[in-house]
Amino acid sequence: MNKTTIIVPLAIAAMAVGYGVGRAQNSNNDTPTSPIESTQSSFSGSFATPTTDFTAAAENTVNCVVHIMTKYNPKATSSNYGRGGGGDLFDFFFGDRGGFQQIQPQPKQASGSGVILEKDGYIVTNNHVVEGADSITVVLNDKRSFVAKIVGTDPSTDLALIKVEATDLPAIKIGDSENLRIGEWVLAVGNPFNLTSTVTAGIVSAKARNINILSGDIKIESFIQTDAAVNPGNSGGALVNTRGELVGINAAIASQTGSYSGYSFAIPVSIMNKVVNDLKKYGVVQRALLGVMVQDITSELAKEKDLSVLSGAYVANVNEKSAAKDAGIEVGDVITKINGKAVKSVPEVQEQVSKFSPGNTINVTVLRKKKELTIPVVLKNQQGDTKIVKQAVASNELGATFEPSSDSDKEKYGISSGLTVKTVSKGGKFAVNGIPVGFIIVKANNQPVNSVEDLQSIINSIKKNSGEKFNEQALFISGINKGKVAYFAIDLN
Repeated sequence: MNKTTIIVPLAIAAMAVGYGVGRAQNSNNDTPTSPIESTQSSFSGSFATPTTDFTAAAENTVNCVVHIMTKYNPKATSSNYGRGGGGDLFDFFFGDRGGFQQIQPQPKQASGSGVILEKDGYIVTNNHVVEGADSITVVLNDKRSFVAKIVGTDPSTDLALIKVEATDLPAIKIGDSENLRIGEWVLAVGNPFNLTSTVTAGIVSAKARNINILSGDIKIESFIQTDAAVNPGNSGGALVNTRGELVGINAAIASQTGSYSGYSFAIPVSIMNKVVNDLKKYGVVQRALLGVMVQDITSELAKEKDLSVLSGAYVANVNEKSAAKDAGIEVGDVITKINGKAVKSVPEVQEQVSKFSPGNTINVTVLRKKKELTIPVVLKNQQGDTKIVKQAVASNELGATFEPSSDSDKEKYGISSGLTVKTVSKGGKFAVNGIPVGFIIVKANNQPVNSVEDLQSIINSIKKNSGEKFNEQALFISGINKGKVAYFAIDLN
């Protein structure tokens, strides 16, 4: 699985090449064949497997899946043709002084897929399809196109919610991913290689797969594995059952070449539902944390720890001041059920907990010294409380997420204010300007920063009073980077 690659949107310029390669091979293949053939037994008599017809499921979903086209505008760079070095830095602060030539890179384009969830224009896709995009265009199956805006993103699950201004769109019917069975037929609907409205079929090969493709401290991976053909451009598209109900959002492939070679992975709707609802309501996911470090049980671990089971999730550590700590969950416990539903692995535990919000109470069943206990746990957020996390517009605009700096860090560095960078999105303003994860923002535009709300207020003030000069449109940040004072200037245009 170390060869697993995320399906990144493929550059439009390269897509036409992929289309031309396969045309001749398919030109005479006009007669559809049944995906299931009758089988003959070795003894007298035969068993005929009924033909599976996917036409109704395809017809019911193909109009609900959209083509998403994104554009990225690279920052201009400066070429020094008449003066000493340092052109980029001086031009950045003082503008072109005649000694430097501005080089404007050409915009880059990419594409992916999305699924219409509501008639009024809400569309779900992968975070990596729209991450860092300067513009997003949505093209429907009937060829109508709309400009889309990002409602919210969640890198922890690789999901994003976008919206177009439209009415009476064909919304997909939501199914139940938890009731999917291994071996069940599913369809992947999307736009691989810029080939719009493509449907492929396969079966559910496995469930609750963790393939380690997401980054960040909190990553939730419990993928549905299928052998339905999925390629670059399918990202964000629909995985549906034979009734045409959405059961997953296609996100990744296992490949040594970058193209489909046998297995694909989809985010189950059991995770998607919670993420989408929170992004729509709050603009940010209200993520509930149990506060434990868990690991899958192997025969070696079971022997070492004298465990009586091989399924479940072994509790290797319990975080201080966490929901699990407060409830009495201990190191050495084996989590076997969440709210009465059996969990056999770490991804299954993550999937079940991800459906809840801070403040919700769940019943966690554990084996402790071979005895079963059911423990009620009040879930907390990452800040260690049950408060609603407010919409973080600044996070989307700057391409980063934040958390209040700890008291220990403030004491360590002798600062009275601080907002720590938790994650940095590829292509976002923080990434472009080289601001790393762990950087502590102490002040922004000479004002103390202790929360995302403080940062957002400063950004709002800049935009309200901005003029044409760079210093009137910039966010000047000072803070601590690996123990050293550092400064950054971010263009908010």
